[in-house]
Amino acid sequence: MTLQEAIEARHSVRAYKEQPLTEDVVRALEEQIARLNQEGELHMQLILNEPKAFQGTLAKYGRFRGVGNYIIVAGKPSDDLDERVGYYGEQLVLFAQTLGLNTCWVGITYTKVPDTYVLDEGERVACCISIGYGETQGAGHKIKSLGQVSNADESTPSWFKSGVEAALLAPTAVNQQKFSFEYLGMKNGQHRVRAKRGFSLIGYSKMDLGIAKCHFEIGAGKENFEWEN
Repeated sequence: MTLQEAIEARHSVRAYKEQPLTEDVVRALEEQIARLNQEGELHMQLILNEPKAFQGTLAKYGRFRGVGNYIIVAGKPSDDLDERVGYYGEQLVLFAQTLGLNTCWVGITYTKVPDTYVLDEGERVACCISIGYGETQGAGHKIKSLGQVSNADESTPSWFKSGVEAALLAPTAVNQQKFSFEYLGMKNGQHRVRAKRGFSLIGYSKMDLGIAKCHFEIGAGKENFEWEN
């Protein structure tokens, strides 16, 4: 499965089978986590066979069931921490999908269980990602149109449209999709794109933007453009 295929196949899954992850799968996840932690200056940790985090009232409210494995996503506070959490965390989520696993981003509907993970000095937990073999493959949700989240039209490059379409398949908090992409034309011989987050009463818009930018790069091809701040 390619990453583009993973984008199209992946849906949030909250109910999991009592099926342990194989040694090969755990090894692949740990290697990918180590690489992404280094690139993204994060402290993601794979927690195995630990059901307590998803047995409380909040988890029941979030309709989670059978979660025994999850990823703690942590890092040192900074202005861009949440965006990096989304960007690199989604790379891990899509990698997990290529391994035949299912996942779900979790903001608050889980319990932090002491002694199951380690935080370095100054770090905080930003979120959690449930992971395992889902009872189902999940289901898609209604998404916005290209015109609602971008300036894509007949004059913009085809790769830009492909990037926006991939971003529209990105998971966001309560499916709010509070992001937008703007094609800015050529600058210094390179196509430029600006990504923005919108206002959200729910929150998580920085994290959502990071997730959407990850999808956009895969759909558009990173070699085709540069980000404009």
